Amino acid sequence: MENKTIDLYIWFSLKGEIGTLKKSIITLSLAAILGFGSLTVGMPADQAAAANKLNELNSQRNKVQQERSGVESKINSTDQKITEIQGEQKSVKSEIERLDQAISDALAKIEEKNQQIDTTKKEIKKLEGEIKVLVERIEKRNELLKDRARNYQETGGMVSYIDVLMGAQSFGDFVERVGAVATIVEADQDILKAHQADKDELEKKQAQVKEELASLENMRAELESMKKNLNAQKAEKDKLLAALEKEEKEMHTHKLDLAEEREILAGQEAALQKAINLEQQRQAEAARQVELARQRAAQEAAKASSSPSSAGSSSSSSPQISAPPVSSGSWTKPAAGRVSSGFGGRSLGQHYGVDIASGGTVPIVAAADGVVIRSYYSSSYGNAIFIAHSINGQTYTTVYAHMRSRSVGSGATVSKGQQIGIMGNTGQSYGQHLHFELHRGSWNASKSNAINPIGIVF
Repeated sequence: MENKTIDLYIWFSLKGEIGTLKKSIITLSLAAILGFGSLTVGMPADQAAAANKLNELNSQRNKVQQERSGVESKINSTDQKITEIQGEQKSVKSEIERLDQAISDALAKIEEKNQQIDTTKKEIKKLEGEIKVLVERIEKRNELLKDRARNYQETGGMVSYIDVLMGAQSFGDFVERVGAVATIVEADQDILKAHQADKDELEKKQAQVKEELASLENMRAELESMKKNLNAQKAEKDKLLAALEKEEKEMHTHKLDLAEEREILAGQEAALQKAINLEQQRQAEAARQVELARQRAAQEAAKASSSPSSAGSSSSSSPQISAPPVSSGSWTKPAAGRVSSGFGGRSLGQHYGVDIASGGTVPIVAAADGVVIRSYYSSSYGNAIFIAHSINGQTYTTVYAHMRSRSVGSGATVSKGQQIGIMGNTGQSYGQHLHFELHRGSWNASKSNAINPIGIVF
Protein backbone atom coordinates (compact mmCIF):
# COMPACT_ATOMS: atom_id res chain seq x y z
CA MET A 1 0.00 0.00 0.00
CA GLU A 2 1.42 3.37 -0.98
CA ASN A 3 2.86 5.22 2.00
CA LYS A 4 1.88 8.81 1.41
CA THR A 5 4.21 11.25 3.18
CA ILE A 6 3.46 14.80 4.03
CA ASP A 7 6.05 17.44 4.64
CA LEU A 8 4.41 19.37 7.46
CA TYR A 9 7.21 21.91 7.47
CA ILE A 10 5.95 23.51 4.28
CA TRP A 11 2.42 23.71 5.65
CA PHE A 12 3.54 25.34 8.88
CA SER A 13 5.81 27.77 7.05
CA LEU A 14 2.83 28.91 4.92
CA LYS A 15 0.78 29.48 8.08
CA GLY A 16 3.58 31.41 9.76
CA GLU A 17 4.08 28.74 12.44
CA ILE A 18 7.42 27.20 11.63
CA GLY A 19 8.75 27.58 15.17
CA THR A 20 12.34 28.60 15.40
CA LEU A 21 12.81 28.79 11.61
CA LYS A 22 9.85 31.08 10.81
CA LYS A 23 11.63 34.45 10.74
CA SER A 24 13.78 35.97 8.08
CA ILE A 25 16.59 33.88 9.46
CA ILE A 26 19.22 33.43 6.93
CA THR A 27 20.88 34.90 3.99
CA LEU A 28 22.82 31.76 3.30
CA SER A 29 24.81 33.42 0.57
CA LEU A 30 26.64 30.34 -0.40
CA ALA A 31 28.61 31.72 -3.25
CA ALA A 32 31.18 30.73 -0.70
CA ILE A 33 31.44 27.14 -1.55
CA LEU A 34 34.05 25.64 -3.77
CA GLY A 35 33.40 23.69 -6.91
CA PHE A 36 35.18 20.68 -5.51
CA GLY A 37 34.96 18.91 -8.87
CA SER A 38 37.45 21.48 -10.18
CA LEU A 39 40.23 20.06 -8.01
CA THR A 40 41.15 17.69 -10.83
CA VAL A 41 44.92 17.46 -11.08
CA GLY A 42 46.44 19.13 -14.07
CA MET A 43 43.51 21.42 -14.93
CA PRO A 44 44.75 24.86 -16.20
CA ALA A 45 44.05 27.73 -13.86
CA ASP A 46 42.71 31.08 -14.97
CA GLN A 47 44.47 33.42 -12.57
CA ALA A 48 42.04 36.29 -13.10
CA ALA A 49 39.05 34.02 -12.52
CA ALA A 50 40.73 32.53 -9.44
CA ALA A 51 41.37 35.97 -7.98
CA ASN A 52 37.77 36.94 -8.67
CA LYS A 53 36.54 33.81 -6.95
CA LEU A 54 38.57 34.53 -3.81
CA ASN A 55 37.31 38.11 -3.83
CA GLU A 56 33.76 36.77 -4.13
CA LEU A 57 34.27 34.40 -1.20
CA ASN A 58 35.75 37.13 0.98
CA SER A 59 32.90 39.45 0.02
CA GLN A 60 30.36 36.80 0.95
CA ARG A 61 32.10 36.14 4.27
CA ASN A 62 32.13 39.86 5.09
CA LYS A 63 28.47 40.07 4.21
CA VAL A 64 27.64 37.18 6.54
CA GLN A 65 29.70 38.81 9.31
CA GLN A 66 27.68 42.00 8.88
CA GLU A 67 24.45 40.04 8.96
CA ARG A 68 25.52 38.21 12.10
CA SER A 69 26.44 41.52 13.70
CA GLY A 70 22.99 42.81 12.78
CA VAL A 71 21.39 39.75 14.35
CA GLU A 72 23.41 40.28 17.55
CA SER A 73 22.14 43.86 17.63
CA LYS A 74 18.57 42.60 17.19
CA ILE A 75 19.04 40.10 20.03
CA ASN A 76 20.30 42.88 22.30
CA SER A 77 17.37 45.05 21.27
CA THR A 78 14.98 42.16 21.93
CA ASP A 79 16.51 41.59 25.38
CA GLN A 80 16.04 45.28 26.11
CA LYS A 81 12.44 45.09 24.92
CA ILE A 82 11.80 42.02 27.10
CA THR A 83 13.24 43.92 30.07
CA GLU A 84 10.92 46.83 29.29
CA ILE A 85 7.94 44.49 29.02
CA GLN A 86 8.86 42.87 32.33
CA GLY A 87 9.06 46.33 33.92
CA GLU A 88 5.67 47.16 32.44
CA GLN A 89 4.31 43.87 33.76
CA LYS A 90 5.59 44.78 37.23
CA SER A 91 3.82 48.13 37.01
CA VAL A 92 0.63 46.49 35.74
CA LYS A 93 0.74 43.88 38.50
CA SER A 94 1.02 46.73 41.02
CA GLU A 95 -1.98 48.40 39.38
CA ILE A 96 -3.86 45.09 39.43
CA GLU A 97 -3.09 44.77 43.14
CA ARG A 98 -4.45 48.28 43.67
CA LEU A 99 -7.59 47.42 41.69
CA ASP A 100 -8.07 44.25 43.71
CA GLN A 101 -7.89 46.30 46.90
CA ALA A 102 -10.30 48.85 45.44
CA ILE A 103 -12.69 46.08 44.47
CA SER A 104 -12.50 44.63 47.99
CA ASP A 105 -13.21 48.06 49.49
CA ALA A 106 -16.08 48.58 47.09
CA LEU A 107 -17.57 45.21 47.97
CA ALA A 108 -17.32 46.10 51.66
CA LYS A 109 -19.12 49.39 50.97
CA ILE A 110 -21.76 47.56 48.97
CA GLU A 111 -22.33 45.23 51.91
CA GLU A 112 -22.55 48.23 54.23
CA LYS A 113 -25.09 49.91 51.95
CA ASN A 114 -27.10 46.70 51.78
CA GLN A 115 -27.24 46.69 55.58
CA GLN A 116 -28.30 50.35 55.54
CA ILE A 117 -31.01 49.52 53.03
CA ASP A 118 -32.28 46.72 55.27
CA THR A 119 -32.29 49.07 58.27
CA THR A 120 -34.05 51.78 56.27
CA LYS A 121 -36.69 49.33 55.13
CA LYS A 122 -37.32 48.34 58.76
CA GLU A 123 -37.61 52.01 59.77
CA ILE A 124 -40.01 52.65 56.91
CA LYS A 125 -42.12 49.69 58.00
CA LYS A 126 -42.17 51.03 61.57
CA LEU A 127 -43.01 54.53 60.33
CA GLU A 128 -45.85 53.15 58.26
CA GLY A 129 -47.29 51.65 61.48
CA GLU A 130 -47.03 54.99 63.30
CA ILE A 131 -48.71 56.74 60.38
CA LYS A 132 -51.51 54.22 60.53
CA VAL A 133 -52.06 54.99 64.28
CA LEU A 134 -52.08 58.74 63.60
CA VAL A 135 -54.56 58.32 60.79
CA GLU A 136 -56.85 56.33 63.10
CA ARG A 137 -56.60 58.98 65.86
CA ILE A 138 -57.32 61.78 63.42
CA GLU A 139 -60.29 59.91 62.03
CA LYS A 140 -61.74 59.35 65.55
CA ARG A 141 -61.19 62.98 66.47
CA ASN A 142 -62.84 64.06 63.25
CA GLU A 143 -65.90 62.04 64.24
CA LEU A 144 -65.90 63.68 67.72
CA LEU A 145 -65.60 67.15 66.25
CA LYS A 146 -68.37 66.41 63.81
CA ASP A 147 -70.61 65.40 66.77
CA ARG A 148 -69.76 68.63 68.60
CA ALA A 149 -70.47 70.63 65.48
CA ARG A 150 -73.86 68.99 65.16
CA ASN A 151 -74.65 69.74 68.81
CA TYR A 152 -73.70 73.40 68.35
CA GLN A 153 -75.85 73.58 65.28
CA GLU A 154 -78.82 71.91 66.99
CA THR A 155 -78.63 73.95 70.26
CA GLY A 156 -77.50 77.25 68.77
CA GLY A 157 -73.85 77.05 69.62
CA MET A 158 -72.73 79.68 72.15
CA VAL A 159 -76.38 80.65 72.84
CA SER A 160 -76.88 77.39 74.72
CA TYR A 161 -73.99 78.30 77.07
CA ILE A 162 -75.72 81.65 77.91
CA ASP A 163 -78.91 79.80 78.61
CA VAL A 164 -77.00 77.55 80.98
CA LEU A 165 -75.60 80.59 82.82
CA MET A 166 -78.87 82.50 82.95
CA GLY A 167 -80.67 79.52 84.36
CA ALA A 168 -78.64 79.72 87.60
CA GLN A 169 -80.82 79.78 90.80
CA SER A 170 -78.25 81.56 92.89
CA PHE A 171 -74.96 83.35 92.61
CA GLY A 172 -73.10 80.27 93.77
CA ASP A 173 -74.93 78.20 91.18
CA PHE A 174 -73.95 80.80 88.56
CA VAL A 175 -70.27 80.59 89.52
CA GLU A 176 -70.39 76.82 89.28
CA ARG A 177 -72.04 77.04 85.86
CA VAL A 178 -69.43 79.53 84.60
CA GLY A 179 -66.62 77.11 85.64
CA ALA A 180 -68.31 74.20 83.91
CA VAL A 181 -68.76 76.14 80.68
CA ALA A 182 -65.10 77.29 80.77
CA THR A 183 -63.99 73.70 81.26
CA ILE A 184 -66.04 72.52 78.30
CA VAL A 185 -64.70 75.30 76.06
CA GLU A 186 -61.11 74.59 77.14
CA ALA A 187 -61.60 70.89 76.39
CA ASP A 188 -62.82 71.74 72.93
CA GLN A 189 -59.76 73.91 72.37
CA ASP A 190 -57.43 71.07 73.55
CA ILE A 191 -59.11 68.71 71.16
CA LEU A 192 -58.54 71.15 68.33
CA LYS A 193 -54.88 71.68 69.29
CA ALA A 194 -54.21 67.91 69.53
CA HIS A 195 -55.99 67.44 66.25
CA GLN A 196 -53.79 70.06 64.58
CA ALA A 197 -50.63 68.59 66.18
CA ASP A 198 -51.52 65.12 64.88
CA LYS A 199 -52.12 66.54 61.44
CA ASP A 200 -48.72 68.28 61.50
CA GLU A 201 -46.96 65.12 62.69
CA LEU A 202 -48.72 63.13 60.00
CA GLU A 203 -47.51 65.52 57.31
CA LYS A 204 -43.98 65.42 58.78
CA LYS A 205 -43.83 61.64 58.89
CA GLN A 206 -45.27 61.38 55.39
CA ALA A 207 -42.52 63.75 54.16
CA GLN A 208 -39.98 61.66 56.08
CA VAL A 209 -41.20 58.50 54.39
CA LYS A 210 -40.86 60.15 50.97
CA GLU A 211 -37.33 61.35 51.85
CA GLU A 212 -36.30 57.88 53.06
CA LEU A 213 -37.68 56.32 49.89
CA ALA A 214 -35.81 58.85 47.72
CA SER A 215 -32.59 58.16 49.65
CA LEU A 216 -33.12 54.44 49.18
CA GLU A 217 -33.56 54.87 45.45
CA ASN A 218 -30.37 56.97 45.27
CA MET A 219 -28.45 54.28 47.15
CA ARG A 220 -29.71 51.65 44.76
CA ALA A 221 -28.67 53.76 41.75
CA GLU A 222 -25.24 54.30 43.33
CA LEU A 223 -24.85 50.56 43.87
CA GLU A 224 -25.74 49.80 40.26
CA SER A 225 -23.22 52.39 39.04
CA MET A 226 -20.56 50.98 41.35
CA LYS A 227 -21.16 47.45 40.10
CA LYS A 228 -20.97 48.61 36.50
CA ASN A 229 -17.70 50.44 37.16
CA LEU A 230 -16.19 47.41 38.92
CA ASN A 231 -17.18 45.12 36.06
CA ALA A 232 -15.58 47.52 33.56
CA GLN A 233 -12.36 47.64 35.60
CA LYS A 234 -12.28 43.86 35.83
CA ALA A 235 -12.78 43.50 32.06
CA GLU A 236 -10.00 46.02 31.39
CA LYS A 237 -7.69 44.20 33.78
CA ASP A 238 -8.31 40.87 32.03
CA LYS A 239 -7.72 42.48 28.63
CA LEU A 240 -4.45 44.04 29.80
CA LEU A 241 -3.22 40.76 31.27
CA ALA A 242 -4.01 38.89 28.05
CA ALA A 243 -2.20 41.53 25.95
CA LEU A 244 0.90 41.40 28.14
CA GLU A 245 1.01 37.61 28.10
CA LYS A 246 0.70 37.60 24.30
CA GLU A 247 3.40 40.26 23.89
CA GLU A 248 5.79 38.44 26.22
CA LYS A 249 5.23 35.16 24.36
CA GLU A 250 5.86 36.84 20.99
CA MET A 251 9.06 38.48 22.22
CA HIS A 252 10.45 35.21 23.59
CA THR A 253 9.58 33.48 20.30
CA HIS A 254 11.28 36.27 18.38
CA LYS A 255 14.38 35.91 20.56
CA LEU A 256 14.51 32.17 19.88
CA ASP A 257 14.25 32.84 16.15
CA LEU A 258 17.09 35.37 16.34
CA ALA A 259 19.23 32.93 18.32
CA GLU A 260 18.78 30.25 15.64
CA GLU A 261 19.52 32.81 12.94
CA ARG A 262 22.72 33.72 14.74
CA GLU A 263 23.77 30.06 14.96
CA ILE A 264 23.10 29.41 11.28
CA LEU A 265 24.98 32.56 10.25
CA ALA A 266 27.90 31.54 12.44
CA GLY A 267 27.91 28.14 10.72
CA GLN A 268 27.77 29.80 7.32
CA GLU A 269 30.64 32.12 8.25
CA ALA A 270 32.74 29.12 9.27
CA ALA A 271 31.83 27.35 6.02
CA LEU A 272 32.84 30.41 4.02
CA GLN A 273 36.19 30.63 5.78
CA LYS A 274 36.79 26.97 5.08
CA ALA A 275 35.82 27.51 1.45
CA ILE A 276 38.32 30.37 1.22
CA ASN A 277 41.05 28.15 2.62
CA LEU A 278 40.16 25.32 0.25
CA GLU A 279 40.05 27.66 -2.74
CA GLN A 280 43.49 28.97 -1.84
CA GLN A 281 44.75 25.40 -1.63
CA ARG A 282 43.10 24.57 -4.97
CA GLN A 283 44.69 27.53 -6.66
CA ALA A 284 48.07 26.66 -5.20
CA GLU A 285 47.67 23.06 -6.37
CA ALA A 286 46.56 24.21 -9.82
CA ALA A 287 49.58 26.51 -10.09
CA ARG A 288 51.86 23.67 -8.99
CA GLN A 289 50.38 21.33 -11.59
CA VAL A 290 50.79 23.97 -14.31
CA GLU A 291 54.42 24.40 -13.29
CA LEU A 292 55.00 20.64 -13.32
CA ALA A 293 53.43 20.38 -16.78
CA ARG A 294 55.63 23.21 -18.01
CA GLN A 295 58.73 21.50 -16.62
CA ARG A 296 57.79 18.17 -18.24
CA ALA A 297 57.18 19.88 -21.56
CA ALA A 298 60.55 21.60 -21.32
CA GLN A 299 62.30 18.32 -20.52
CA GLU A 300 60.61 16.53 -23.42
CA ALA A 301 61.49 19.31 -25.81
CA ALA A 302 65.07 19.17 -24.65
CA LYS A 303 65.19 15.42 -25.40
CA ALA A 304 63.69 16.16 -28.83
CA SER A 305 61.33 13.36 -28.35
CA SER A 306 57.78 13.14 -27.31
CA SER A 307 55.53 10.30 -26.49
CA PRO A 308 51.82 10.85 -26.17
CA SER A 309 50.61 10.08 -22.77
CA SER A 310 47.27 10.21 -21.36
CA ALA A 311 46.31 10.20 -17.83
CA GLY A 312 42.93 9.24 -16.78
CA SER A 313 41.38 8.78 -13.53
CA SER A 314 38.23 7.14 -12.65
CA SER A 315 36.48 7.12 -9.46
CA SER A 316 33.81 4.89 -8.43
CA SER A 317 31.64 5.16 -5.55
CA SER A 318 30.56 2.04 -3.98
CA PRO A 319 27.20 3.10 -2.67
CA GLN A 320 25.94 1.64 0.53
CA ILE A 321 23.25 -0.99 0.36
CA SER A 322 19.95 0.60 -0.74
CA ALA A 323 21.77 3.84 -1.71
CA PRO A 324 21.28 5.02 -5.30
CA PRO A 325 24.28 4.73 -7.63
CA VAL A 326 26.33 7.90 -7.88
CA SER A 327 25.50 9.66 -11.14
CA SER A 328 28.04 11.20 -13.46
CA GLY A 329 28.12 14.98 -13.65
CA SER A 330 27.75 17.45 -10.83
CA TRP A 331 24.68 16.00 -9.10
CA THR A 332 23.41 12.66 -7.85
CA LYS A 333 20.11 11.53 -6.37
CA PRO A 334 20.24 11.95 -2.55
CA ALA A 335 18.30 8.78 -1.65
CA ALA A 336 16.73 5.67 -3.11
CA GLY A 337 12.96 5.52 -3.21
CA ARG A 338 9.92 6.89 -4.99
CA VAL A 339 8.93 10.55 -5.29
CA SER A 340 5.88 10.72 -3.02
CA SER A 341 5.33 14.47 -3.28
CA GLY A 342 6.66 16.81 -5.94
CA PHE A 343 7.65 20.45 -6.09
CA GLY A 344 4.89 23.06 -6.27
CA GLY A 345 1.32 23.51 -5.08
CA ARG A 346 -0.58 20.80 -3.24
CA SER A 347 -3.55 20.51 -0.85
CA LEU A 348 -1.58 21.78 2.15
CA GLY A 349 -0.09 24.70 0.23
CA GLN A 350 3.12 25.37 -1.68
CA HIS A 351 5.71 22.59 -1.43
CA TYR A 352 9.22 23.96 -1.88
CA GLY A 353 10.97 20.61 -2.19
CA VAL A 354 10.60 17.01 -3.27
CA ASP A 355 9.76 14.10 -0.93
CA ILE A 356 11.46 10.73 -1.52
CA ALA A 357 9.87 7.86 0.42
CA SER A 358 11.08 4.35 1.11
CA GLY A 359 10.87 1.73 3.83
CA GLY A 360 13.73 0.14 5.73
CA THR A 361 17.13 1.64 6.53
CA VAL A 362 17.79 4.06 3.68
CA PRO A 363 21.08 6.00 3.43
CA ILE A 364 20.95 9.72 2.59
CA VAL A 365 23.88 11.00 0.50
CA ALA A 366 25.16 14.43 -0.46
CA ALA A 367 23.73 15.47 -3.83
CA ALA A 368 27.01 17.21 -4.80
CA ASP A 369 30.41 18.22 -3.46
CA GLY A 370 30.09 20.91 -0.83
CA VAL A 371 30.52 22.20 2.71
CA VAL A 372 28.01 21.52 5.49
CA ILE A 373 26.64 24.84 6.65
CA ARG A 374 24.66 23.38 9.53
CA SER A 375 23.81 19.95 10.89
CA TYR A 376 21.24 20.12 13.68
CA TYR A 377 17.78 19.18 14.97
CA SER A 378 14.91 21.55 14.18
CA SER A 379 11.39 21.39 15.62
CA SER A 380 10.03 21.62 12.07
CA TYR A 381 12.72 20.03 9.85
CA GLY A 382 13.64 17.37 12.42
CA ASN A 383 17.19 16.10 11.87
CA ALA A 384 18.35 18.40 9.09
CA ILE A 385 21.52 19.23 7.14
CA PHE A 386 22.21 22.33 5.02
CA ILE A 387 24.99 21.97 2.40
CA ALA A 388 26.49 24.71 0.21
CA HIS A 389 27.74 23.97 -3.32
CA SER A 390 29.44 25.80 -6.18
CA ILE A 391 28.61 24.22 -9.55
CA ASN A 392 30.06 25.75 -12.74
CA GLY A 393 30.32 29.17 -11.14
CA GLN A 394 26.77 29.04 -9.66
CA THR A 395 26.18 28.65 -5.93
CA TYR A 396 23.46 26.31 -4.63
CA THR A 397 22.11 25.23 -1.25
CA THR A 398 20.61 21.79 -0.60
CA VAL A 399 18.50 20.87 2.42
CA TYR A 400 17.97 17.31 3.74
CA ALA A 401 15.19 17.09 6.37
CA HIS A 402 13.32 14.63 8.62
CA MET A 403 16.29 12.21 8.81
CA ARG A 404 16.48 9.53 11.46
CA SER A 405 20.12 10.36 12.15
CA ARG A 406 22.97 12.55 10.88
CA SER A 407 26.54 11.37 10.24
CA VAL A 408 28.26 14.67 9.36
CA GLY A 409 28.61 17.82 11.42
CA SER A 410 28.57 21.54 10.69
CA GLY A 411 31.63 22.68 8.73
CA ALA A 412 32.40 19.25 7.27
CA THR A 413 33.50 18.92 3.64
CA VAL A 414 31.44 16.32 1.80
CA SER A 415 31.75 14.64 -1.59
CA LYS A 416 28.98 13.82 -4.01
CA GLY A 417 27.42 10.50 -2.99
CA GLN A 418 28.93 10.54 0.51
CA GLN A 419 26.51 9.29 3.15
CA ILE A 420 25.35 12.04 5.50
CA GLY A 421 22.50 10.33 7.35
CA ILE A 422 19.61 7.85 7.42
CA MET A 423 16.06 8.48 6.15
CA GLY A 424 13.56 8.99 8.97
CA ASN A 425 10.37 10.64 10.19
CA THR A 426 11.55 13.33 12.64
CA GLY A 427 10.16 16.83 13.11
CA GLN A 428 6.85 17.84 11.57
CA SER A 429 6.45 14.86 9.27
CA TYR A 430 4.14 11.93 8.58
CA GLY A 431 5.77 8.74 7.41
CA GLN A 432 9.41 7.94 6.68
CA HIS A 433 10.78 10.07 3.84
CA LEU A 434 13.45 12.58 2.85
CA HIS A 435 12.33 16.16 2.26
CA PHE A 436 14.93 17.52 -0.21
CA GLU A 437 15.22 21.18 -1.22
CA LEU A 438 17.37 22.81 -3.90
CA HIS A 439 17.97 26.57 -3.82
CA ARG A 440 19.78 28.54 -6.50
CA GLY A 441 21.89 30.70 -4.22
CA SER A 442 21.12 31.00 -0.52
CA TRP A 443 18.36 29.46 1.60
CA ASN A 444 15.89 31.86 3.19
CA ALA A 445 12.73 31.50 5.23
CA SER A 446 10.50 32.67 2.36
CA LYS A 447 12.04 30.01 0.06
CA SER A 448 12.31 32.61 -2.71
CA ASN A 449 15.37 30.85 -4.22
CA ALA A 450 13.84 27.35 -4.18
CA ILE A 451 13.78 25.52 -7.54
CA ASN A 452 12.49 22.15 -8.65
CA PRO A 453 15.33 19.60 -8.29
CA ILE A 454 13.68 17.23 -10.79
CA GLY A 455 15.65 17.50 -14.01
CA ILE A 456 18.65 19.06 -12.25
CA VAL A 457 19.63 16.73 -9.41
CA PHE A 458 17.71 13.64 -10.58
